[in-house]
Amino acid sequence: MIYKALIRPLLFRFDAEMIHEHVNSMLDNKPVQAFFRFLSVEKYNKPKTVMGLQFPNPLGLAAGFDKNGEHILGLSSLGFGFIEIGTVTPRPQDGNARPRLFRLPEDQAIINRMGFNNKGVEYTLERLRGFAGKTIIGGNIGKNKTTENKRAVADYLICFKTLFEYVDYFTVNVSSPNTPNLRALQDKEALHTILSSLQHVNQGSRRPKPILLKIAPDMSGSALDEILEVTKENAIDGIIATNTTVRREGLIGKDREQSGGLSGKPLFEPSTEFVRYIKKHSDLVVVGVGGIFSAQDAREKIKAGADLLQIYTGLIYQGPFLIHRILKALYEADINK
Repeated sequence: MIYKALIRPLLFRFDAEMIHEHVNSMLDNKPVQAFFRFLSVEKYNKPKTVMGLQFPNPLGLAAGFDKNGEHILGLSSLGFGFIEIGTVTPRPQDGNARPRLFRLPEDQAIINRMGFNNKGVEYTLERLRGFAGKTIIGGNIGKNKTTENKRAVADYLICFKTLFEYVDYFTVNVSSPNTPNLRALQDKEALHTILSSLQHVNQGSRRPKPILLKIAPDMSGSALDEILEVTKENAIDGIIATNTTVRREGLIGKDREQSGGLSGKPLFEPSTEFVRYIKKHSDLVVVGVGGIFSAQDAREKIKAGADLLQIYTGLIYQGPFLIHRILKALYEADINK
């Protein structure tokens, strides 16, 4: 495979964040977009209606790849059924100091401690104008680092109201390990305050938007049960399982002790178990994300109960044709039932 044999080794010789920015810029190039559209994964599309939205296919791009909504056209040309932008915060923020993105090739993993670096919700709003209806877009929203947790709900409401007319669904991010004390917002009372406030605005609108909650894979079973209870109380549509992990068991890469959230292959099993548990104990929509590196991984997530899928780290290690392989396998499995 050309990507793994030639392209990836070249890319991995350079700083991870710099290459990420360079790749996004390349995808803005119209000939590059035309090339990927020429390869046409659309023939493997099988529309699926979830949360009242019709997805051309169930494979999406996870949040973090296009934080500011600047590269939607280029990314959609790769064949994704939906793209989740963000995490977006009310005010611009630089995030944590560099270096803050580390590859662990021996573990097929990445550690990041980006810290919600983004240009702010007003900037993102301007990028989204004109895209409505062309691509299914999710808006992943969070709070600024300097906002105290007791005032966090105001940050989520600002992002929610600002982006409301320009995204198809929202994801509430209270699970990143890279903003101090953010995961405390997963506690029952704090989470209820945020979700109930968002739903109050949502249900008062002419056309309410689906709301998803992105959770951490490091919580206990009892904590997960509390989250399921809160989501039910507030009529939340679904859960994205899961965000990155702070665990480091079994890693061998030289940067394994770096602080931040771990994504990639080591996350596959724990995140899939979360998908399975949530589907068994609720009627929520579940988006399975974490460690999808192959068509077989995608099938296992769906078998566990995922209604939709997202990838990120697998795209970095396997290249853009991973999208083609996954969609082809899912399409063929479906038509051969």
